[in-house]
Amino acid sequence: MPALTPAGIQSFLDYLKYEKRYSLHTIISYETDLRDFLNYITRQYGKIALKDISHGLIRGWLAGLKGQGLTPKSLNRKISTLRSFFKYQLRIGNLELSPMTNVIAPKNGKRLPVIMKEHETKELIRTLSGSTEDWKTLNAKMLIVLLYCTGMRISELINLRERQLDFGRSQIKVLGKGNKERIIPVSRDLVRNIEDYQRMKKKEHVRRESDENDIEDVLLVTEKGKRLYPKYAYLLVRKHLRDSSTLDKNSPHVLRHTFATHLLNGGADLNAVKELLGHSSLASTQVYTHNSIEKLKNVYKKAHPKA
Repeated sequence: MPALTPAGIQSFLDYLKYEKRYSLHTIISYETDLRDFLNYITRQYGKIALKDISHGLIRGWLAGLKGQGLTPKSLNRKISTLRSFFKYQLRIGNLELSPMTNVIAPKNGKRLPVIMKEHETKELIRTLSGSTEDWKTLNAKMLIVLLYCTGMRISELINLRERQLDFGRSQIKVLGKGNKERIIPVSRDLVRNIEDYQRMKKKEHVRRESDENDIEDVLLVTEKGKRLYPKYAYLLVRKHLRDSSTLDKNSPHVLRHTFATHLLNGGADLNAVKELLGHSSLASTQVYTHNSIEKLKNVYKKAHPKA
């Protein structure tokens, strides 16, 4: 009788990696959730068959996590993980009915994305453009300009290869979640900025044969000529956002939110913004319309005689 075991979890993770082609970050999140669930089951019930895992048992686990202070968003991620896991068990014939059928996800509190104002963004880019004397400042400029002008995720940007750039068509091919490709148009000004960066990179960091496999053709590199890594990029962007704005949150993702909101404020079609962001669902993009609606309300209050 199939049971919940580390081997069973690994089989599911291999399915996500090799068949669904999920990102490493997503797979690690799924693994963490499932290992935690297995530990809970083992402590409470010992070894248990898959068919004996009921929705009541799962609710008990979730209730315990809620009691520990987990947010609805975190709980929903764990519910999503279990839904996918048990759906896989149905697929391979280990179960006839998923215990997740009667598990109801808690409602997430509605939080508007944190964004920069247009004048703040322009001032930040202007300041960086006027002070690119060292590689860290130059990298900060390229990270911030590219994130704001393309809406890429930070992980997509630090893995961006030079071969994904098409200057002739003024576009970039981005490899997003689930290895889905999308095309993002860019301005001629941004193309010139990238070309200047490439020339400086070639001049400052001549590739030695031993470094060839390390750098490959990645676009952005550190001041030592090595490929950018997530923490380096995150801290660099956060520092400059913190210094140039009064936002409570200063992560690189703020620039992705800002990109989408500024497009919609400028009259962009919602479906077009969805494609540029690489969202699989329009519902994920619609959150940005709330910021646009707030702007419309302010315009209405200031301009309408009966407001």
